[in-house]
Amino acid sequence: MTTHGETAATSTLDAHMHRACSLQEGIAEFYDQSSGLWEDIWGDHMHHGFYDPDSNVSGSDHPAAQIRMIEESLRFAGITDDPAKQPKTIVDVGCGIGGSSRYLARKFGAECRGITLSPVQTGRANVLAKYEGLADKVSFQVADALKQPFPDGQFDLVWSMESGEHMPDKAKFVNELARVAAPGGTIIIVTWCHRDLGPSEEDLEPWEKKLLNRICNAYYLPEWCSTSDYVKLLQSLSLQDIKAADWSERVAPFWPAVIRSAFTWKGFISLLRSGLKAIKGALVMPLMIQGYQKGVIKFAIITCRKPE
Repeated sequence: MTTHGETAATSTLDAHMHRACSLQEGIAEFYDQSSGLWEDIWGDHMHHGFYDPDSNVSGSDHPAAQIRMIEESLRFAGITDDPAKQPKTIVDVGCGIGGSSRYLARKFGAECRGITLSPVQTGRANVLAKYEGLADKVSFQVADALKQPFPDGQFDLVWSMESGEHMPDKAKFVNELARVAAPGGTIIIVTWCHRDLGPSEEDLEPWEKKLLNRICNAYYLPEWCSTSDYVKLLQSLSLQDIKAADWSERVAPFWPAVIRSAFTWKGFISLLRSGLKAIKGALVMPLMIQGYQKGVIKFAIITCRKPE
């Protein structure tokens, strides 16, 4: 006989699973629709650029800034050009159309596996890998970052460039990153966070939560967490050499540039072709700028190493 408590627990679990499935479907559809738009205007790197905050930024600077983001992330994590210390196996968690994967595979001569929820991104990433002569080094598949289809301890470098914000269970996400990392392997997480809470705060201010919720609704994001939340999760797994930094100033020119490119004639036509989800995402871009300017949104890098 099923008790009332068991029925309630089952209903709660079913509701949680339904929300998770709806979120995954929304993420996949969003990137199915918007990835072509992004590639058409910005190229194959679907992430922020790393800028000198004192420099004058022009449109031609942005592709180079996106490469700098990759290089600065590697440098921050302590990955050098010493051949003896370079990663030979890499997983790109939330790979987009594979820009980082191909760059890293070429830089290190490494084998790279990329995963994404979007079938469109997967197909395009594999096409580009073949076109660039990297099909023997790089491959992509549809997979859930919270249930990665890889054995334990497989990768020297676990790379997550702006995918953590989509993860509904941050603890499970971090656990999976650590699980697939090889002993001595490096984990790099670059992600959007909300600000750290003060000692006397239990939550964000209502206006801050309202702002983030509007962004969540457009970009299919679950609840946000702080940089310190990530650090605590990594510490709970006894990972080593944990470091974190706030790179918000370094990415400040990015969203204004995205807005300018979206509302050029080329961007406007591409946006109309991409569908309602992409249009909805474009309309909330100013909220990202507002979030950065008011200190609610932080662009964070968190790195660590798995014990030998």
